[in-house]
Amino acid sequence: MYSQTRVYFPFVGPFDPCPPKRVKTYQVPPELFITFQPENLPQYSPSEALRLGTLWPALFSPYNPEADRAGGLG
Repeated sequence: MYSQTRVYFPFVGPFDPCPPKRVKTYQVPPELFITFQPENLPQYSPSEALRLGTLWPALFSPYNPEADRAGGLG
């Protein structure tokens, strides 16, 4: 499967008063990797689907608020 995390390196000019972090990351949605809905996709149970926010495991994208606070995203 494809990784949902992308990494980029922002431009840091020689005269930037507050240069950004050297490495930044962002999440891409899993829908980008599925061009059409195939038949017979595995499904979560109804209670599991409500907890995770999707019926299909292929469309699950975890949210990690700790990474956002630590500066891992954006």
